[in-house]
Amino acid sequence: MSTKAVQGKLWSVAPQNWSAYFEPSFLPMYREALKQLNIKDNTTLLDAGCGSGLFSSIAIKAGAQVSGIDAAPGLLQVARLRNPRNNFMEADLETMPFTVDRFDVVAGFNSFQYAGNFENALAEAKRVLKPGGKLVIGIWDKPEMSDATNILKAIGYLLPPPPAGTPGPFALSEDGRIEGICNKIGLKVVHTAKVPCPALFRSLGEGVNCFMSTGPAAAAMNHNDRQVVEDTVAKAFAPYHIADNMHYLHNQFLLFIAEK
Repeated sequence: MSTKAVQGKLWSVAPQNWSAYFEPSFLPMYREALKQLNIKDNTTLLDAGCGSGLFSSIAIKAGAQVSGIDAAPGLLQVARLRNPRNNFMEADLETMPFTVDRFDVVAGFNSFQYAGNFENALAEAKRVLKPGGKLVIGIWDKPEMSDATNILKAIGYLLPPPPAGTPGPFALSEDGRIEGICNKIGLKVVHTAKVPCPALFRSLGEGVNCFMSTGPAAAAMNHNDRQVVEDTVAKAFAPYHIADNMHYLHNQFLLFIAEK
């Protein structure tokens, strides 16, 4: 089964919870990207791995003409409801259904690392970019920089060992990895930033629902009862209780903007 088919199924398990609880924590990263992009009316933008379409909504409000692709039909359904006048398609990051030199901007937040081959996905993004266009890459910082790492690690203990080479959320976080690949395929990195993306949950239930919407949790439910996975996530949240029933995670992302 292809990477697209596997990831698309996993990330379609609870798209409404992803939209409500996890994706809003990416807002600081989205805002930092938009500060650098100088979006104008009629800027053409591809949201590559658009998820439930929150960044697309913000870019549309800024004036961009937005198209989106994602492997997960469940997330695409939410993106279409959010942005009914725009085009959102189920597609693979390594085989984008667009002509050469189509977009001023291609943005991929928490997406490119899940492609079967990251370098191929970036090369495909470069292909559909106009000369002088900008590629945005947003990925998790090193594991030790985010509290979410420990929640995901707890879920990971419920899974069999992944096949060698299986991509994960921190696969590209090492120093210089993104810059090296961009340079190899002829993209020049022109901006980098570390962006804190904290997540506050008003109840433990919100936190559990948030992580139950992720691909790793969906995969864990293929091998365990749902209650086992939920209990594992709830236990992993214990160190992040701050007051009343609120829980807080400090997470950090890396943002790269490269030019064709």
